[in-house]
Amino acid sequence: MSAIGVMSSCSCLHPGVWLLKPGMQKMSSFGLHTAARCAAKDYYEVLVLGGGTGGIAMSARMKRKVGAGNVAVVEPSKTHYYQPLWTLVGGGAKQLATSARPTGSVIPKGVEWIKSRVTALDPDKNCVWLENDIKVSYKYLIIALGISLHYEKIKGLPEGFHHPKIGSNYSVHTVEKTWKALQDFKEGNAIFTFPNTPVKCAGAPQKIMYLSEAYWRKTGKRSKANIMFNTSLGVIFGVKKYADALLEIIKERNIAVNYKRNLVEVRADKQEAVFENLDKPGVTEVHQYEMLHVTPPMGPPDVLINSSVSDEIGWVDVDKETLQHKKYPNVFGIGDCTNLPTSKTAAAVAAQSGVLDKTISLVMKNQLPTKKYDGYTSCPLVTGYNKVILAEFDYNAQPLETFPIDQSKERITMYHMKADMMPFLYWNALLK
Repeated sequence: MSAIGVMSSCSCLHPGVWLLKPGMQKMSSFGLHTAARCAAKDYYEVLVLGGGTGGIAMSARMKRKVGAGNVAVVEPSKTHYYQPLWTLVGGGAKQLATSARPTGSVIPKGVEWIKSRVTALDPDKNCVWLENDIKVSYKYLIIALGISLHYEKIKGLPEGFHHPKIGSNYSVHTVEKTWKALQDFKEGNAIFTFPNTPVKCAGAPQKIMYLSEAYWRKTGKRSKANIMFNTSLGVIFGVKKYADALLEIIKERNIAVNYKRNLVEVRADKQEAVFENLDKPGVTEVHQYEMLHVTPPMGPPDVLINSSVSDEIGWVDVDKETLQHKKYPNVFGIGDCTNLPTSKTAAAVAAQSGVLDKTISLVMKNQLPTKKYDGYTSCPLVTGYNKVILAEFDYNAQPLETFPIDQSKERITMYHMKADMMPFLYWNALLK
């Protein structure tokens, strides 16, 4: 798992899924756990791989089931990030420091933190291998390893980030460069990209574009900016209701959208971005930029590629309704590392955690899982410094909305929910 981004980049956490979960009144029982170590024991009843949103939420749930001493979390990173805030950090509306907490402060009290990296999984022998050839066995395994960023798959990156006028909200190392590039913009092309891979929160690459447009309007630079969204996709968003609303905004704000364009090279010294036309393989076009926001290609963590727990691509191969592994009944997956056919967001993890909790409870009793995950996911589409369209939908790309209003409309209330309410609930409720 990447140390620079331990969770999904969409922040709306479905209130109906977890906000009123039993046990929240016991928040005070959570706090600093025992000191991190390589592996205090060589066996745990429940072993959780990954200390991101899914891993921490499930370790808290498993603690209540089997006791803290029987649960361990494998996580090498010292810092846990609430990455949904990075959209607002890149737009200058929030400070990066507010998105970070020490990993030790979010692991449930008493749960073992194994501060190491997973190097191999052996589900046939119910064990995993860590760095320094340390073997840890388990009765139940929860895989929550997140998704990996691959800037290096774009020629000229990541070294191109040493130059000005280029940033990326997806990395703790480059998100503040986005804000700097936004402020330093004078005139010319402002290009925002979407890669030809699955990504964390399909709306995030657009959010910074809308914030940039709003910032330049506010600072009198909008007339000098030619804003371009170059996306590898053939649509602006995967759910028609919200796509229609976004296309109206794009038209009103005079933003150019170029579909089926995939960023393949950045010549940062010349301020040039090279895109392949996916409808004409091998055909490229070069755009000069005054500002460039890069959404990197993403993929499964290396340890999952060619693993017996993964599909042919490398995603953990789980049942889309129960989150139980298709081959190994004592193995489960949650979040961005799985092949669940829904958008990879924190909201999805919130919904999945409740289903997985029920699934594991029944498996522990030798019963068949009955609770079904419907693919619920959400993305608060930030369209300005006080506007959000709250997209919520299921496996079938059908709206699955929480509120009795038309959520395809821009609303100030939804902005405050994303910017202010959700970070508080994330730290104080979902992780616990």
